[in-house]
Amino acid sequence: MNTAVPRQAASFTDTRGPLTLVAVNDLAEPADETLMLAYAAGDASAFEQLYARHRGPLYRFLLRHLRDAALADEFFQDTWQRVISARQGWKPEAAFGTWLYRIAHNRLNDHWRASKHRPAAPADADERMARVPDPETPERQLSEFEQRRRLQLAMDELPPEQREVLQLRLEQELTLEEIGEITGVGRETVKSRLRYAMDRLRTRLNE
Repeated sequence: MNTAVPRQAASFTDTRGPLTLVAVNDLAEPADETLMLAYAAGDASAFEQLYARHRGPLYRFLLRHLRDAALADEFFQDTWQRVISARQGWKPEAAFGTWLYRIAHNRLNDHWRASKHRPAAPADADERMARVPDPETPERQLSEFEQRRRLQLAMDELPPEQREVLQLRLEQELTLEEIGEITGVGRETVKSRLRYAMDRLRTRLNE
């Protein structure tokens, strides 16, 4: 996967006061929002940290919706290019992750509106998904691989709006309010979609 994105080289002088730190894996690391503000001020290394944190989950999110590696690569690049283009006017009115996935969600919506239909999954969709690298986990045993494969197949059968909220909740660990901001629906609608999605998954996996 080609994940190269343009880098903006510039010196950085922080005019917003001291950086806010959060505990991540027992180490003090800048929060996403702090990094984005630093990048907007000219710190290219701050963007590199944001990119490293979010590239894997974002790519998998796009690939599961598009089921096409070439399109996922294109949308992945588009999403980050929009982050780069909007950096100067960005304000921490919402969490960076919420904003990032809102960009990706809107890009997907534009695509579906233009194509007027959701293409059918290729015959080997489950094998393709199984080959997507997951840098956050070690190599799985065969039994775990089969369980994950069955879960992926079950998720592929969900309606798109239910699959999206389930991914954002389980994989990105976003709140109901954040998911609502990304998808443009109310909290109760998010809850309803999650409930139906979980019920469908339980039924499918228990078969």
